[in-house]
Amino acid sequence: MYSEPEPDTARRMREMHATAAAALDATPIGSREAWGWRGRTLSRPVATASGEGWLRLVFAPADKAGGKLWEGPQEAERLMPPAVPRPRLRERRTWTEGKHGYLAELYDKVTASTITTHEPILREAPDLDDAWWVGLSTALDAIATVPSDRVAVRQEYLDRAMPQYLGFPIDTRVPAWTTAHGDLHWANLTSPKPTLLDWEGWGRAPAGYDAALLHSYSLLIPETAAQVRCHLGHILSTPTGRFAELVVITELLQTTTRGDNLDLEGPLRARLARLTG
Repeated sequence: MYSEPEPDTARRMREMHATAAAALDATPIGSREAWGWRGRTLSRPVATASGEGWLRLVFAPADKAGGKLWEGPQEAERLMPPAVPRPRLRERRTWTEGKHGYLAELYDKVTASTITTHEPILREAPDLDDAWWVGLSTALDAIATVPSDRVAVRQEYLDRAMPQYLGFPIDTRVPAWTTAHGDLHWANLTSPKPTLLDWEGWGRAPAGYDAALLHSYSLLIPETAAQVRCHLGHILSTPTGRFAELVVITELLQTTTRGDNLDLEGPLRARLARLTG
């Protein structure tokens, strides 16, 4: 999804990925590597006695290795219904080495390709048929019904951040909460059939959050953004969906202050103006 990190991180992650593969009786296949943001994750296809798989390695500072993000995929495996297409988790291992903690997860291999390969932002229109959109809509509706005490978006954050980054006073009380994937962007979706990847951060969020996030990451391609509004209109074209868009715009405008998603800032502000009149 992202580019290779700085050399020391890349070397360490490759060494630890090999350690994880040995622990799970898996053999890396080929040279393909999929890096996460700033080298936080490294994933590779592997061969195992039960067939091909996908081995994902996560690292964090040792004192932060655990909690919601660490347990998300395991909890998704336990709680998500069959209507939600996702890679199935086979095994996992955790360990600490030096100042880092590691989590290795062995998944069934997903043969479909992600819609974008290096970043969440969409930069060219994908060829997605009506069946793909129906499958995604069905999955999001199913996710929304899953009971969970996990939290993807906090009311306390919205109280502080929405007035600051939207630039005007606003009632920040969330009108409705549902369960969300929490990181629904184009690098976490596959085609020609939709599969939802990366289940670290799922949990309770404002209703419509997933659809709003996908829409915001589509804004550089107006025709696809229009498709999101069309096919997920039952989610977005409601007062709760509008609020979810404001939440997502808040979050992404905050990322621009850190130097991320800079080319989305203009389209996000234009969408904000449209939503608020």
